[in-house]
Amino acid sequence: MRKANYDKFPSTKFSGTIIQGWNAILAQLKRSMQGHVLCIDTYTGVYETEIINAFSGMGTVINTRDLMKSESEIRQMTDSFMTDDVLFGYVTNLKMADFFCQEKLQAVSEQLSTTTDIIIIIGVGACQLATADALKVYVDMARWEIQQRFRRHEVMALGVDNRDDAVSIQYKRGLFIDWRVLDKYKDKLFDRIDWWIDTNVAGEPKMIDKATFFDGIERTSQTPFRVVPFFDPAPWGGQWMKEVCDLDRSKANFGWCFDCVPEENSLLFEVNGIRFELPSVDLVLLKSRQLLGEPVEARFGKDFPIRFDFLDTMGGGNLSLQVHPTTQFIRENFGMYYTQDESYYLLDAGEKAVVYLGLKEGIDKDAMIADLRKAQKGGFVFDAEKYVNKIPAKKHDHFLIPGGTVHCSGSESMVLEISSTPNIFTFKLWDWQRLGLDGKPRPINVERGKDVIDWGRDTKYVYEHLRNQFEVVAEGDGWVEERTGLHRNEFIETRRHTFTKPVTHHTDNGVNVFNLLEGEEAIIESPTNAFEPFVVHYAETFIIPACVGEYTIRPYGLAEHQQCVTIKAYVRC
Repeated sequence: MRKANYDKFPSTKFSGTIIQGWNAILAQLKRSMQGHVLCIDTYTGVYETEIINAFSGMGTVINTRDLMKSESEIRQMTDSFMTDDVLFGYVTNLKMADFFCQEKLQAVSEQLSTTTDIIIIIGVGACQLATADALKVYVDMARWEIQQRFRRHEVMALGVDNRDDAVSIQYKRGLFIDWRVLDKYKDKLFDRIDWWIDTNVAGEPKMIDKATFFDGIERTSQTPFRVVPFFDPAPWGGQWMKEVCDLDRSKANFGWCFDCVPEENSLLFEVNGIRFELPSVDLVLLKSRQLLGEPVEARFGKDFPIRFDFLDTMGGGNLSLQVHPTTQFIRENFGMYYTQDESYYLLDAGEKAVVYLGLKEGIDKDAMIADLRKAQKGGFVFDAEKYVNKIPAKKHDHFLIPGGTVHCSGSESMVLEISSTPNIFTFKLWDWQRLGLDGKPRPINVERGKDVIDWGRDTKYVYEHLRNQFEVVAEGDGWVEERTGLHRNEFIETRRHTFTKPVTHHTDNGVNVFNLLEGEEAIIESPTNAFEPFVVHYAETFIIPACVGEYTIRPYGLAEHQQCVTIKAYVRC
């Protein structure tokens, strides 16, 4: 394995205003107040008690939870979006105002107009009550940190105390309801906020002002950048990332690395040498056209449609045998407007690596579903190789997996998964008699799966359309460009470049997402010096905003005289 030079904390570095610690933050906010109202608006997942305690000595505190509808009303209002499924809900159309009791809001508004005492309004939706001269602060929260707090049952949902719920139910409420409502609300709030607070590390708050926040957003949107990768264990997890990404060797495994999921990853601003963390979705919301490009924004709105992540089974086990829904199914059943098509690119592979992909010729589909149902009940081992193609896999193979295709990665593989963004819509069909990390069986979805399996994706189809569909499309002095996918049903195109000399690229008004597949380092440069040269390392995923236009990539540093390989993904328009 390679020497680890993977950067786990990529950041946008610049100078600005940053304040650390509650004492300094409170002192600054007191100096900044021009009226008697301070609104501390928050994302769900913050430690509410920490914030309330920090501000309680400054004036009269109003907790926005006390202004919401009753929990029973909110649960009833959101019930149709939560559904009775253990994993899947339906995307809500609710708005922030729907969660609040309007009479209570009106009463507080009247209170604010009849007193000159210092009033601090804290919690989700606080800025709904902002007076004309109120100081407005937002406490943002990274979704991956929220999920860690879910696992520890530490934080409550929007208007609901669901800390005792299963983690999957907490996540479902976040994904289908709370985060939708909060992002829609926050998107209309950005220009009104005076200060931003980062409490992702409990007890170590940091605050930046409006000018610093927008400076960081603007800088990031104009240059190549990386989001903060998040590593997670898995029942099938492996050992490769521990070495290459320099992770905690004491952990049993790492199965996942989410290194380009902007709805869930973070951004780091390094302001005067101090890290300030914020959700990368803020960049997507604020700079969707510059980031995505006009044609992509017209199609996807303020959704980042391309996802890169790692699946490490080196020294681990098989992923679950699974299938993803078709677009029609995901629209009708979950309210999503596009599905989780994907592909497996083998970043590395052991000698016995395999991919399970598509169905064998002439199988009895009724018998297969019957066997899956028996296996789901227990006491019966599903014979995957009787029904599913088991294909030897080697480094740099690329397997295309449009929705409806039965698939999974086998052990001894290091997969770069390139997919569209919807990220929990996996219908597990068979999990190899394995328990989850919580010691319980993971949810199996044979009944949903059978409704979306494309039975025409058989051996012949797989070899003709889904395995190593490589085509040289261009070459020059010291470089070759190949098309490697994706399938014609998928909206993502992928191109692999092998090079020893600079390669010229152009965003063509669409966001580009890359991974450095070979080579210790590469450098991205602007021919017009529109951005500072940007260095990436082996296995790092990076994003080129659409507004960048023309740029070059060449071997650099340790790899200056080596051959490098990148894979680029973009939306076909």
